[in-house]
Parts: sequence; structure tokens; C-alpha cells
Amino acid sequence: MVNTIKPVIWIGSSLRDLRGLPQQVRRDIGQALYAAQQGETDPAAKPLKGFGGTRVMEIVERYRTDAYRAVYTAHFENAVYVLHVFQKKSKSGIATPKPDMDLIRQRYAEAMRHHKERQN
Repeated sequence: MVNTIKPVIWIGSSLRDLRGLPQQVRRDIGQALYAAQQGETDPAAKPLKGFGGTRVMEIVERYRTDAYRAVYTAHFENAVYVLHVFQKKSKSGIATPKPDMDLIRQRYAEAMRHHKERQN
């Protein structure tokens, strides 16, 4: 069986945001996204709470003393949608901050609309 590589579709400012991160973080996130393109799950990717199961995944990267996140969905059969890339600045626990969660929900809805348009 031949594995097909799904294309990556960047929603909003996610690609520009990724380009602003340290090179090592970009490389690690890229590797995790490549695994998603192949239908696999990188060890750095975990389901993002609040979306029910594995529909939305969060790549967790640490670099020096900072934490970085990339959120994507491979829920659609034709593409991997990168919803949000950011440096986590919240010092109050491991939860993703509410403004980031709101943006992720908005961009997930945008990814669903994009996917439906591509089906027609």
C-alpha cells in the first residue's frame, strides 16, 4: 500500500507565526506535521482538550525555558490544517489560554468551511 502525503493548509497567520519561532522549534514542529501528513501521530502531538478525542491535536515543544505549541487537525481525509502556532506564555498551569482556545475554535470552523468548499 502506498502512503499518500496529505497537503498542509495553513489557516490564518499560522505559517507566519511558525516562521517567527526558533529554528529548532520550527524543525521539530515540521517533523510532527510531516508525520500527520503521512497519517501518523508524532510523540510530541497530543489531543487538545475541549475538542472531543483526536479531532484537534496539539504539538508541544520546549526550547530552552520556553514552551511552544502548534495546533492542527488531520480529521479531514484530504489535508492537514494547521490552526494556530504560538509561544505559550501562561504561567498559570498547563491549560491553553482562553484567547488561544477561542482562536483555535474559530480557525477550526474556517477549516471545516474550506474542506466543504473543496468537496464541491
